Amino acid sequence: MSAQKLSIAQAVRDAMRDEMRLDPTVLVLGEDVGVDGGVFRATEGLIEEFGAERVIDTPLAESGIIGLSVGLAATGFRPVAEMQFMGFVYPAINQIFSHAARMRNRTRGRLSTPMVIRMPYGGGIHPPEHHSESYEALFLHTPGLKVLVPSNPYDAKGLLISAIRSGDTVAFMEPKRIYRAFREEVPDGAYTVPMGKAAIAREGSDCSLLAWGAMTRVCLDAAEALSAEGVSAEVVDLRSLNPLDRETIFESVSKTGRAVIVHEAPRTAGFGAELAADISEHLLLELLAPVRRVCGWDTVFPLSKLEKHYLPNRGRILSAVRSTMEF
Repeated sequence: MSAQKLSIAQAVRDAMRDEMRLDPTVLVLGEDVGVDGGVFRATEGLIEEFGAERVIDTPLAESGIIGLSVGLAATGFRPVAEMQFMGFVYPAINQIFSHAARMRNRTRGRLSTPMVIRMPYGGGIHPPEHHSESYEALFLHTPGLKVLVPSNPYDAKGLLISAIRSGDTVAFMEPKRIYRAFREEVPDGAYTVPMGKAAIAREGSDCSLLAWGAMTRVCLDAAEALSAEGVSAEVVDLRSLNPLDRETIFESVSKTGRAVIVHEAPRTAGFGAELAADISEHLLLELLAPVRRVCGWDTVFPLSKLEKHYLPNRGRILSAVRSTMEF
């Protein structure tokens, strides 16, 4: 299979294009996804190839976008709905939580909602308010939703194709901070990356760094710096938050005896707290130090001048790992 070097944004577009070519029930809808190609150009060129009946520019009404998607999904289509930014999803929460997530349960399996909700998320691009949220915990606390978060172009394409083909509603969180930060080889044509399977982004033996999305890249940077200090850090890219690959997580932490969890969502009740509890519950006697978390702060995400003080960075991760190693 041939390949080309793509950014995450381009890989996302390729996934939608390839699936739309293979399956006429796949539709794309959202604000400015058609003529303008999306605010991040992730849907660029799709309307020219597939037309306005399959690439639908919607009104600025998130509740309507998801409500329409629920109806389409329940009647045989596979919509890919874009929330322009994760912070814009709140008006659609009722449709997602009360209808999309519950459809199979409510109808005792007679209906399902095979749909994807694409959400560019996270900070690091200096936008205005409501553009930098990382509230994956909302969706992880809701039965009936799957949650995927790629950290590189290959996974972005393969995971999105898996999400589109899934029979469930999938929240697909795209780390916009690294949309175009780098390019990697991505195969041409459709392929899948399995949901529910984490990846070892870097092998190590002294401490496990658990992360997803843009924070995986920060952890890889920190792991490189730690190697100069004689610390071998293993970086586990979760990729799939629900379903969660506990086996890979537990294997890594069992091997290293230490875990540092990194995410940019607020610390309190963030997904890192669930991971820490899970690790402590199952691996208590194998831990050499308490599980530590490096997270965003329990505040509203700040405006651009203070972003760097909010987001986890290499220095904060290094400090956490050093403290863990010295315990």
